[in-house]
Amino acid sequence: MKTVDHFNFENKKALIRVDFNVPLDENLNVTDTTRIEAAKPTILKILEDGGAAILMSHLGRPKAQEDEFSMKHICAKVSEIIGVEVTYVEDSVGPKAIDAAAQLEMGKILLLENLRYHKEETAGDLAFAKSLSTLGDIYVNDAFGTAHRAHASTTIVAQFFPENKCFGKLLSKEIESLDRVLNNSEKPVLAILGGAKVSSKITVIENILDKVDQMIIGGGMAYTFIKAQGGKVGGSICEDDKMQLALDILKAAEEKNVSIHLPVDVLAADDFSETANTQVVDITNIPDGWQGLDAGPASKSVFDAVVERSKTILWNGPLGVFEMAPFAGATIALGESIAAATKNGAFSLVGGGDSVAAVKQFGFDTQVSYVSTGGGAMLEMLEGKTLPGIAAILE
Repeated sequence: MKTVDHFNFENKKALIRVDFNVPLDENLNVTDTTRIEAAKPTILKILEDGGAAILMSHLGRPKAQEDEFSMKHICAKVSEIIGVEVTYVEDSVGPKAIDAAAQLEMGKILLLENLRYHKEETAGDLAFAKSLSTLGDIYVNDAFGTAHRAHASTTIVAQFFPENKCFGKLLSKEIESLDRVLNNSEKPVLAILGGAKVSSKITVIENILDKVDQMIIGGGMAYTFIKAQGGKVGGSICEDDKMQLALDILKAAEEKNVSIHLPVDVLAADDFSETANTQVVDITNIPDGWQGLDAGPASKSVFDAVVERSKTILWNGPLGVFEMAPFAGATIALGESIAAATKNGAFSLVGGGDSVAAVKQFGFDTQVSYVSTGGGAMLEMLEGKTLPGIAAILE
């Protein structure tokens, strides 16, 4: 696996695909700098070698060239985080971009305009990719969040750098961390899958059953499993059309000697709101008019014991509606269990939008081994798919 550490960038211009698709507030200020900070080690390695960095990214989903999606709004924040002044150019291809790249001095950084201002980017257009390729000497992909897309800047452009292409530090760390969980893990291996729907995690579950020893299934999708086994789930979220699938998963797990742990009790509410009345009930007997919004205290104890004896832990999806304070308890307790296991030597990987939001919100992001930056990309890797952005560098 070729990374930036295999190259000397002295007098070279690195064309780097970063993932600066960051959230902005109504005044167009960056509200979460995680993705910019994640790209910093790669950029600094190139500058310290005596090279220059040309950064390309998308921002949001522009339909035309709306100003709110312009990279100019994040340029100052990128300069501040990297600690080097960043020059912005108002296009990603064409005369302005070519001129700005040509004039870029070593040790400097150029930020191209939003790639998705050109529909050719998401179409994976060959000519557009070729235009991008003329801007740099070495292509670096450091955008895990978009590695599952065969876009011009993430995949197609790599073919114009047959010998001079590599992974950035972030993307290589993502690949190594997921590989450590899926293929080189210390046993026992535990996967914790939460979130609302079984349907969104089916292929993940099917792919990792061969790689794990234990599995905790929580969040909204637990109710489909409970109802499939004859339990009463009240008004809880449930995919009735996936109940047979849930039974098939339980049977497959049993055949593969994988222990599946579902919540045993829940914190139920009479309304989907922070001010709802609540009660702790057995998960197999939730009253009509009530819905489970978090795992209960007995479930927390069961899950804590499972986490404690695990050596490799993958966490994808919260255990309850953690965005509402009364229903964040089980997700927080799980975070505490994983942090304790990590401290005792376990390798823990957290990934997926909601889980990442939860670990950050509750301060566990520094207490686990690795927090993935890619939601969809990570899920596709867990499903066993080869991501086009990764394949393009390995070819």
